[in-house]
Amino acid sequence: MGAAASRSHEGGWWHKCRADTPGCKHVIHFNNAGAALQPQCVLDAVQHYLQEEAIWGGYETQRRLARQLSLPYTALAELLNCSPNEIAIVGSATSAWAQVFHGIPFKPGDVILTSVAEYGSNYLAFLQAQKRTGVRIQVIPETPEGDISIPHLQQLLQQQPRPVLVSISHVPTSSGRMYDAAAVGAAAAAAGVPFLLDACQTAGQVPLDVQQLQCDFLTGTSRKYFRGPRGIGFLYARNSTTASATTITSSSSSVTAPDSSGRSQQGSSMSGWEPAMIDIHGAQWTGPSSYELYDGAVRYEQYEVSMAAKAGFGAAVQYYLEQDVARCWQRTQQLAAQLRQLLEQHVPGLAIHDKGRQLCGIVSFTLRSHPDAAAVRQWLESRQPPINVSVSGAGSSRLDFTARGLQEVVRASVAYYNTEQELESLVQALQELVTSEAAASHL
Repeated sequence: MGAAASRSHEGGWWHKCRADTPGCKHVIHFNNAGAALQPQCVLDAVQHYLQEEAIWGGYETQRRLARQLSLPYTALAELLNCSPNEIAIVGSATSAWAQVFHGIPFKPGDVILTSVAEYGSNYLAFLQAQKRTGVRIQVIPETPEGDISIPHLQQLLQQQPRPVLVSISHVPTSSGRMYDAAAVGAAAAAAGVPFLLDACQTAGQVPLDVQQLQCDFLTGTSRKYFRGPRGIGFLYARNSTTASATTITSSSSSVTAPDSSGRSQQGSSMSGWEPAMIDIHGAQWTGPSSYELYDGAVRYEQYEVSMAAKAGFGAAVQYYLEQDVARCWQRTQQLAAQLRQLLEQHVPGLAIHDKGRQLCGIVSFTLRSHPDAAAVRQWLESRQPPINVSVSGAGSSRLDFTARGLQEVVRASVAYYNTEQELESLVQALQELVTSEAAASHL
């Protein structure tokens, strides 16, 4: 009876999550890794803020609704196990990441360590820095299971010149595997090398603790697994990276004197690191030819951002916390594992492309009979109700796709509010697609 009561309680929980989500009445949504369906509280927060702006004015509403605008900082701090002043709210995850990366004073020969599965936009930034400043990009080898090889990483961290940055994506855009970011963070911290973690696909899906991850910077977005509005993102910047000290080393290292290149003798320091762009929101103009950055992550923010989206983001993170982060993660994993099993067992010619010791809610696959992933997506969208999936192509993670011999994949990303019946609907739709194609080929 205890087990039955527990199952009933769990069923009541996710039924409520669906009742909280208006979109569930209209679509079967497996594009949560792109932009998830928003709960009603998020819609209410955004609409209320816009209504207040229309009545009172933008600046006045910002003062009147200061509590709502502070919620992203406090909620994210609770979620990530950090201080609110270590959180910056910016226009997107890309903006957050670029504010850190493009503010690094790279020099010719500086080494950036990254992963095979690095996101396309991030790698383009590496290539741009290589073109502009002469940095070198080194890709950390993977294990046969698809994780980052920590022994290889440790070797690369000890090379001379010492790398100036480790920058990886926690989960690639193209599959459900998840790197052991905590092990990467531990290795980087031991070597005194700053660690930038792109958590765009894990924030809101996977429990994250920046103290355990030992990252110096972490970036994410509202629109994916947090189920918030588009056009808003966040940055975590460890306090030691934004302090006023002349030279600041990684979180596990002490402050030491810089060498002639400006880098700490103990390892790569963050001396001279600033946001890529500053304005009067993040810095003080102290004289005709001088300025001073504010302490804390606020230095990475800009004055202008969508306040309505910011209020909605705060509501989204708070809603996620109220659902129990561990419970959401457990259900997402269960649904993803069940979907992979159903697809492999019941859809002829389908290949799953997720491998790794730890898998998440992203399920990637190809159909032998339908290599055009966009056509598969279009077929699913034509169903009643529509089934939403997305397509990841080689341009989004070229090293990863090349290593696996792929050009594109269909990506079905589940979240805790999806149902087992929705999984079956997707499988049935793909069965019909394959069957109809087989029947047509025999006419």
